[in-house]
Amino acid sequence: MLLLSVFTLQFIEAKTVNLKGKVITIDVGHGGRDSGTWYGKVYEKDINLEISKVLKKTLENAGAVVYMTRDKDDDLSSKWDARKKRGDLYRRILFIQEKKSDLYLSIHINWFNNTWHRGPEVLYHSINPNNKVLGENLMEQFKKDFQTKRTLTTTDLYLYRNTRVPGVLIECGFLSNADERRLLQDKSYQQKLATSIKKGVMNYFLEIG
Repeated sequence: MLLLSVFTLQFIEAKTVNLKGKVITIDVGHGGRDSGTWYGKVYEKDINLEISKVLKKTLENAGAVVYMTRDKDDDLSSKWDARKKRGDLYRRILFIQEKKSDLYLSIHINWFNNTWHRGPEVLYHSINPNNKVLGENLMEQFKKDFQTKRTLTTTDLYLYRNTRVPGVLIECGFLSNADERRLLQDKSYQQKLATSIKKGVMNYFLEIG
């Protein structure tokens, strides 16, 4: 009877955390004229896109419907926008909403003048109470998978304080750290990041029911 109960619990949990039917938008940071941070000829916008492509496949393999705000080196601004960056961010918000997303994940790379800083981290805005729940689950998974000492923190950047759909900013690592810069360009490490994010997302949906 005990073994049957354990098996049943495992089956229910596995079924519960399946992402089938969940709509997830990956907001691929920067692009086009906006390179983000960089080191030499290594640009954040390019790494963001590569990680996002791997993440898209990983989430789709778990059953999710996944959209990306960009799938090439461009941005979402219009030629009519007087302020290109604001126009780009505004259209990212519209994209997330129009896709009727259950959540969004904004993919970026960090930079700090002290080159010893490393590790993925998550930032959120309190516009939606589930943002913190999502952030906590992702950060907990990052700590398990990467032994990062980074912590969940808040942000007041334009996109995050104006997007009511649940979502967070994920800084996948530090381009300013030589070891992490190499890892962030490595396909196997990108897959490790994607798998960790997927687990955090699954735990989030499990928590909110």
